[in-house]
Amino acid sequence: MKKINKPFIFGILFVALFALIATLIAETEAVRYLSFSPLIVGIILGMIYGNTLRKYTPHEWWPGITFSAKKILRLAIILYGFRLTFQHVINIGATAVIIDIIVITATILLGLLIGKLLKMDEELSLLTATGSAICGAAAVLGAEPVLNNKPYKTAVAVSTVVIFGTISMFLYPVMFRANFFDLTPQQWAIYTGATVHEVAHVVGAGNAMGESIASSAIIVKMIRVIFLAPVLLVFSFFISRRKQANSNGSASATKIMIPWFAIWFIVVIGFNSLHLLPQPVVDGINYIDTFLLTMAMTALGIETSFSKFKEAGVKPFVLALALFLFLIFGGYMLVKYFPVI
Repeated sequence: MKKINKPFIFGILFVALFALIATLIAETEAVRYLSFSPLIVGIILGMIYGNTLRKYTPHEWWPGITFSAKKILRLAIILYGFRLTFQHVINIGATAVIIDIIVITATILLGLLIGKLLKMDEELSLLTATGSAICGAAAVLGAEPVLNNKPYKTAVAVSTVVIFGTISMFLYPVMFRANFFDLTPQQWAIYTGATVHEVAHVVGAGNAMGESIASSAIIVKMIRVIFLAPVLLVFSFFISRRKQANSNGSASATKIMIPWFAIWFIVVIGFNSLHLLPQPVVDGINYIDTFLLTMAMTALGIETSFSKFKEAGVKPFVLALALFLFLIFGGYMLVKYFPVI
C-alpha cells in the first residue's frame, strides 16, 4: 500500500484553509456590496501571505500548494460547466452569439497588437486580453495551463481584469441611468453581457439596471464563458505550430497539446443541458466548484511575489485600460448598429 504523503496533503489543506477564510470574507456585507467573489478575495489573501510570511511555510508543503494552483484548477474549470447549458444559447438568440464572437475575437487580437506595440511579454499580453475578452479571472486561470506561463504573469493579468471589471460594474449603471448611450433595454442587456469582464460584475451591473436587463445580460455573459473552451483549443494549436516552426518541424514539436480540461468543460455543459441532475445537486456542485477555484486563486497568490509586479511595470495596466475603453466604445458601436437587434 502506497504511503500517504502527509506534507503534500498539509500543503493542500493549508490552501483550503485560506480559501475557507476567503469564502467567509466574501460573504460579508461590505465585500458583497463590491461584488468581489471569493476568487478575488482568495488571491488577495494569498498574495499578502506570499509576500510577508512565505518564508515560514514548510518546504515540504510546496508541492501541495503547487498542486492546488495547477491540478485543482483544471478540475474547477471542468466543473464550471455545470453553470451553463446550451439552452442558454438558444434562448438568447443568434444575434448575441455573433456579437460575443466578434467581441472575443477583436479583443484578443487587439490585445496582442497593443501588447506588441508596447513591447510586452507575449504571454502576459495574451492572458490580459483573454481575461478581458471572455470572463475575467476565470479565463486567465483557464489559459494559464495552456500557456504554461510563470505564476506571476497570471497574477498580474488577474489584477488588471479585476480592476477594470470592478470599474465597469459601477460605471455601466451610471451610464444607463444617464442615458449616456442611446440603447434599448435589450441592447443594454446584450452590451453589458458582451463587454463587462467578470460574471460577478455582470450580475452586479445588471441588477443595478433592472431585473429584466440582468437576466438577459447574465445569459449573454455565460455564452461568452462557453467560448473559453474553443479559444483554448485555438491557443493550443498555434502554440504547437510555433514550437514546430522553432524546431524546424521535428516530430516532437508537431504534437498538439490538447487542453483536455477544456474538452471536458464542453462535455459537462452538454451533460448539464440534459437536466438529469436535480437543481439542488447542481447548486451544490457549483458551490464546491467556487471553493476549488478559490483554492487555485489563493495558491496562485501565495506563489506570486510583488517584485514580479515591478518587473512587469505599468504596461499590463496600460494594455488593460486600452481594452477596457475598446470594450466600452467598440462594444457600444457594435451593439448599436448590429443589423439584427
